[in-house]
Amino acid sequence: MIKILLAEDDTSMREYLQRALLRVGYEVDAVGCGTEAMPLLEAGKYDLLLTDIVMPEMDGIELAQKASAIDPAIRVMFITGFAAVALQGGRTAPEAKLLSKPFHLKDLVAEVDRLFQSEDQHGRL
Repeated sequence: MIKILLAEDDTSMREYLQRALLRVGYEVDAVGCGTEAMPLLEAGKYDLLLTDIVMPEMDGIELAQKASAIDPAIRVMFITGFAAVALQGGRTAPEAKLLSKPFHLKDLVAEVDRLFQSEDQHGRL
């Protein structure tokens, strides 16, 4: 089963996304910020980090960089309403998908499915 770590500081959005992904068959651990995600990343293996960019304590870009250092094979998808602003300033994120808020759940599920369909066909990229 594909295992996803979801980091989203908005509680209602986090619960909504987690339920939707669980419903379609993914295993999902959800946390409210990057600092909560780090112990989970260090303790277990995740196939995908699904993270908001703008979060307190540790933003999604820093989290993605640290997650990629722990596991270079982890996939990263950013979900944010502040993509253009957050990705400016010379900060680099690992190769990642970007899904801008607002989005439909079917779009999120389709993007996650697409990531792992290409893996099934071509091996881990």
